[in-house]
Amino acid sequence: MCLGVPGEIIAIEDAGSLTAVVEISGVRRSVNLACVLAEGVPPESLLGQWVLVHVGFAMSLIDAEEARKTLELLAELQNLAAAGDPEVRD
Repeated sequence: MCLGVPGEIIAIEDAGSLTAVVEISGVRRSVNLACVLAEGVPPESLLGQWVLVHVGFAMSLIDAEEARKTLELLAELQNLAAAGDPEVRD
């Protein structure tokens, strides 16, 4: 199963290698922006934007509302799993 997680771009790590720092539920990770950055557009233009992150790559831009809803759903699933709900499986 593949899972993309919403993250907010909070810093540009290295413009030359198109890497940025995203924050996902309070955790910061380095991601590659190559899939979401148009040619000739500076990486700094993406600061504050939300992206769907999968295996270290920002796969697509998403709006803040979609990101919020997805993060809420993931938190709910985590809470159910922590409570031992038999309907929630790894």
